[in-house]
Amino acid sequence: MKSMFPKISLFGVSLSLLVLVLAFAGSASAQSKKATATKKPVAKKTATQAKDAKKDRDKAKQSAKSSKDKKKEKQTAAKSAKSKDKAKTADSKKNDKQSKSERNKQAAERRRQEAERRAAIVAEQRRREQARREAIARAVAFQRGLRTETVANISKDVTEGEDMNIRAAAVNALGDHAGSVVVMEAQTGKVLTVVNQDWALRSGIKPCSTIKLVTGVAGLNEKAIDKTDGSLTTSTNRLGLDDALARSDNGYFQRAGSAMGNTKVIEYAKQLGLGEPTGYPIEGEYAGKLPYNNNNARIYSHGDDFEVTTMQLAVMVSAITNGGHRVLPRVPRNEVEKAKFQTFYKANVEVPRDSVRRVIPGMMGAAEYGTARRGMDQSLGVAGKTGSCISKGTWVGLFASVAPIEQPKYSVVVITRGAKERGRAAAAVAAQIYRTLAPNIVRTDRNLAQTEFKLAPRNTPVINTATAAADADDEDDDADADGTANIDANGREVIVVPSATVQPKKLVTKTGSSKPLFPPVVITYDKDGKEIKNDPKKPE
Repeated sequence: MKSMFPKISLFGVSLSLLVLVLAFAGSASAQSKKATATKKPVAKKTATQAKDAKKDRDKAKQSAKSSKDKKKEKQTAAKSAKSKDKAKTADSKKNDKQSKSERNKQAAERRRQEAERRAAIVAEQRRREQARREAIARAVAFQRGLRTETVANISKDVTEGEDMNIRAAAVNALGDHAGSVVVMEAQTGKVLTVVNQDWALRSGIKPCSTIKLVTGVAGLNEKAIDKTDGSLTTSTNRLGLDDALARSDNGYFQRAGSAMGNTKVIEYAKQLGLGEPTGYPIEGEYAGKLPYNNNNARIYSHGDDFEVTTMQLAVMVSAITNGGHRVLPRVPRNEVEKAKFQTFYKANVEVPRDSVRRVIPGMMGAAEYGTARRGMDQSLGVAGKTGSCISKGTWVGLFASVAPIEQPKYSVVVITRGAKERGRAAAAVAAQIYRTLAPNIVRTDRNLAQTEFKLAPRNTPVINTATAAADADDEDDDADADGTANIDANGREVIVVPSATVQPKKLVTKTGSSKPLFPPVVITYDKDGKEIKNDPKKPE
């Protein structure tokens, strides 16, 4: 066999084996590829599922983690909220405590402030009460001082040549009033008595409404007042001259004076003896004062910036009623002078007689039905003019008069000072003096008003409610309670419209001595002499 197939069989076997191996390898490779091709989608699907599963697991883990985180967050938030609630509760409690404490503090502060306020009110009330008591004490001391000064002055009066009976009557009539009195013969100038010579001759006082006699005379002569019916020629007024004097109508004389002006009125004041000494033989006689450079309408009605003496007023009313003669007041120093007293005239009033005497009916009216009527004996024929105002720190009451008016024998002038003093008080003192002089007063049958002035007789005066209310205060000039009108420089009334936003300035203002030194304090006493306390808010 070996010889038959010595080389080919081995090669052939090897080749066959190689072919078989290759064929087997190819078949195996094809099967492997087929197996691989068959298995590849499955493996791929499995990997995707695995990946998805992993993703799901990751999501689940993440969700679980997120849920855990959220749970933790919720727990944390809950804890935080709880913590905040606790903190808030703690803060609230703390705030409540602080608020309560603050409220307590605030309440305590309010109580303290209220206590301080009440204490301040009590202190202020006590202060005011003390101030009131001190003011009353000062006022009482001031009033007592006036009376004490009056008594001291009267004790020093030089009475040589005076009529001691008339002097005693005047002193008794003055009584507890602080003031001065002059009684003089209106026709001759013979002085019968001067009580409180220091005040009557050496000291001036505001004339108040007695200055209306000067304004009246000036107005009549300057034709600002009609001599026939007494009406104003440059404006209107509810009263004529006679009633305006009798009832002391301020507006009337402000209009009349404003129509003439300051200079004219001063000229007539000089003519009637104001602004210069009367010539009475005493050292230091006061010349008085005139309101130069003052155009306020009150100078014609209230006498602002005027100053007069009691003796000057006696000379003035004598000149008005005795035919225009300014007598030289003198007192006879011995029996020979008394028996042969000689009349001297210092000057004559250079004004027509009818202009001077035309104010007499108004003076008569004041005593009959006007501001001087209280307690006045109408049968004695008294004619005069009252005045009430504040001067030198207190109220002043004046009454300048003559009697009997047909042929005046006496001039009686009274000026009183004190908290209760008014023109009616001074007129009451004069009325008491006139009652003492009554036996020497002889009336004629001639009715002066009818024969000389052709006026209708006034037997029973008719006083309406408005006039009575105004008259009740007896022209308390500085109280401005009598309806005083505001008058401009031309004598026209200034009307103030209530709805106007800007009020016009009041042209009639108080000047000079109008302002009181102390607030007016009125003290009244009962029958036992005990003080009656008055309510300062209520009028007298």
